[in-house]
Amino acid sequence: MIPIQELLNRIKWDKSFGAGRFEITYYDRVEEKNIRIPMTDVFFDEADHFSFQCFDPEGETHTIPLHRIREVFKDGKLIWHRKA
Repeated sequence: MIPIQELLNRIKWDKSFGAGRFEITYYDRVEEKNIRIPMTDVFFDEADHFSFQCFDPEGETHTIPLHRIREVFKDGKLIWHRKA
């Protein structure tokens, strides 16, 4: 399995691979459960190589470390997962 940083870069830079509907699942420590969100709701700071930001339903911004990403889906199909 490739590192999550490499997969995210491929989604961003490889136009043929990056075409599609991507979703990620990350572990939320506060809610103690996995949360699945569309990649369109995920924001990456070019200067930060260790986390991403997303909004919750109330509009609050959360910073999530990349190591908490558990799964990545493309068009509903699981394409990457972190071993437990």
